[in-house]
Amino acid sequence: MSLKLKKLLPIIVLLSLLFAAYIVTSNPPSAKRGRPSALPQISVEVKKLVRNDLAITIDSYGTIKPRTQSVLLPQVSGQIIRINPKFRAGGFFEQGDVLLELDQRDLLAEVKIAQASLFSAEQSFSEEQARVEQAEQDWQRLGNDKKAPDLVLRKPQLMAAQASVYSAQASLSKAELAVERSHIVAPYTGRILSKSVDVGQVVSIGTELAEIYAVDYVEIRLPLKNKDLPYMMLPEINRFENATAQEQPVVTIYSDLATRQSWQGKVVRTEGAFDEESQQLFVVAQIDDPYGENEGNGLPLKIGQYVSAKIKGKTIEKALTIPNKAIYQGSYVYIVDDNILKRKNITIAWQSDDVAVIKAGLEANELLVLTPLGQVTSGTIVSINSIDGKPVKASKQTRVKPSADNKPDKSSKSRPNAKQSREDKGAKS
Repeated sequence: MSLKLKKLLPIIVLLSLLFAAYIVTSNPPSAKRGRPSALPQISVEVKKLVRNDLAITIDSYGTIKPRTQSVLLPQVSGQIIRINPKFRAGGFFEQGDVLLELDQRDLLAEVKIAQASLFSAEQSFSEEQARVEQAEQDWQRLGNDKKAPDLVLRKPQLMAAQASVYSAQASLSKAELAVERSHIVAPYTGRILSKSVDVGQVVSIGTELAEIYAVDYVEIRLPLKNKDLPYMMLPEINRFENATAQEQPVVTIYSDLATRQSWQGKVVRTEGAFDEESQQLFVVAQIDDPYGENEGNGLPLKIGQYVSAKIKGKTIEKALTIPNKAIYQGSYVYIVDDNILKRKNITIAWQSDDVAVIKAGLEANELLVLTPLGQVTSGTIVSINSIDGKPVKASKQTRVKPSADNKPDKSSKSRPNAKQSREDKGAKS
């Protein structure tokens, strides 16, 4: 019995497999495979491109520097006996103000000594003039018809006496000038940056008293990017003329040190060489009367303060501009054409922090996609939810016809599966 079963076992397994295959083929899955949808899967915001004139504004930065900055030094020695209340760090002064006074007693004594020397020299000169007149009379009394020699008339002695007078006069003037210089006078209208001395201190010639700077205007050295140079009106000059007012672009200086403040200035000159380290060209902007009426309630400009600047550049006619957020990897954008997403490569002519001027790759009236997109391929069907910020109704959406690949298969719809056929036959019987 067991031997017969062993012989029939392969036949039984084979028949079982054939029966299972028949069951599977006779009952295919009734679920339909999913077909690609012809409806939009992404909703985007677009902007209709137009050409407009664009006034270029060039961004830069720099630090505030004074027009003139100098170290205040005494030209005479002495003890400081009085200082001006304005002589303090940050204090303002006017041209001609006496900032410090030195002890004059030694200097006044020198003046008296010089006066005495002058009186003595003048006396010697007067005596020598009398001797010259007497010598000339004696020469004529002797009956000499020829002109008397200079030595006989004592002219060399007279010239020496006159030289002594000139020397004494110069010494007196120098002593009086020293007295005048004991009063340290402001050379221009300015401000104290730092002071180094105070009352009672003895100073000598060359001792640093203070560091001061002029306040009539300040300057800012501004670097320009090489790509901005074609769009900048540079105030260039030559050896024989100065830059005119029309060649000086307007610049607005901003500072956020305390509050948002701004000052109006102008670009007055272009430096004569490129910076060796950055290989950039620098221009110099000027702000007149920076310590006059200040805008807002913020702090006045400070020397060494970091500021940002916006320089008025040229105007580009009929420029095609797009926001920077619509640019991917700096080289391409997406547009919508008949509800189809398309990628377009672009060439940028000029770019700021906010917008870019397109040189090639886009045309007016195209719909630029502003919505940030991830990994989206060109050719994706999309819907537009707004154009230039205005919502678009669903009824106004452009409908995209499904492609041949997306059309439903009519033959598969009309052909029932095997299971359904058997069920129908059983019902009929």
